Amino acid sequence: MNFLAHLYLSGPEEEVLLGNFMADFVKGRPENRLSATQTSEGILRGIRLHRHIDSFTDTHPIVGQSKLRLRPAYRKYAGVITDVYYDHFLAAHWSDYADVSLEVFADRTYRTLRRNQDRLPAGMERMLDIMTQQNWLVSYARVEGIERALQGLARRTSFESGMETAATALRLDYEAYYGEFKAFFPRLVESVHPFWRVDSPQVG
Repeated sequence: MNFLAHLYLSGPEEEVLLGNFMADFVKGRPENRLSATQTSEGILRGIRLHRHIDSFTDTHPIVGQSKLRLRPAYRKYAGVITDVYYDHFLAAHWSDYADVSLEVFADRTYRTLRRNQDRLPAGMERMLDIMTQQNWLVSYARVEGIERALQGLARRTSFESGMETAATALRLDYEAYYGEFKAFFPRLVESVHPFWRVDSPQVG
């Protein structure tokens, strides 16, 4: 899953959200990579949650159907594109999954990350600046928003990926991808519940 889904699936704890957000920048054992201020119990649980989400998604047969449709054109990037598509569907149908608007959720999340940006790994502050300025989380609700995201990903790959054309592929088979997301996402939500503490205060 991409940024929006990971942040949504962090649940109510601020430090879990922080750990989930930074996890792609932390390779191997977090305790060996992060400073003492970056390795609270909540942050470590957020990193484990992020890795669980990735593993559950990457190996699920429903997600495999989406990737299979994309693989002939996009090969090893099919999984990355599927993650971005699924963020679009979550954003576009946000009210089906959340009690607050996407705009409110995004604003709360940006403020939380900003408040903790000195605890993020090196290199993440610039990305957070761009994410906030361009309001990535809200922009995903429109196909044009994920088209820009896919174009950005294509520019950053070492090899020719073709991802800059993947929004067109989404438009051609929109209902098929949405049907797969709708079938898969509740299963993913259920799988992350053990990582949440119900008595925790809301992020904000």
